[in-house]
Amino acid sequence: MERRMLLQGLLVGALVPPARADEGMWALLGDPPGFRLGVCATQRNLSEEGRRDARRLGEELRARRVPVTGLLSSPWCRCVDTARLAFGREPEIEPALGNLFGRATIARKAETCAASSSARPIAGGSVFMVTHGSTTHVLTGVSPGTAEMVLVEPQPGGALRVAGRLSVR
Repeated sequence: MERRMLLQGLLVGALVPPARADEGMWALLGDPPGFRLGVCATQRNLSEEGRRDARRLGEELRARRVPVTGLLSSPWCRCVDTARLAFGREPEIEPALGNLFGRATIARKAETCAASSSARPIAGGSVFMVTHGSTTHVLTGVSPGTAEMVLVEPQPGGALRVAGRLSVR
């Protein structure tokens, strides 16, 4: 059966230091003020633990001989880096997989992307979509944990059915 995997590229547990105040905690959930998508130095990036998780995922997929026929990524640097480290290749950048945190108006774009991806033929393999927890939640209703994948199956009309969850931890 054809499957799509939504891989949470946002490794919150590995990136967020202990909070000192409630307002400070909220600020930690997003990127720094003034961040720019094309400039990784302005974004919140993967920690060393996040890089290890991505490499571990790639090792596990190769050991289990999981065929990967497509690789899509959010344009955020932490997602692109996750894709590169796990799969050893450049992902296709899909803006609709971008972080939806604080950007509810683009949630419909993520749904359209998932429907479009579901319509792509994938003979004998899986399409991996490296994205953020906020995007995964909009598409599936699941709030993934750190380094967790949500496995989905395309349904008629572009819907996604959650088939299961996997973690490399």
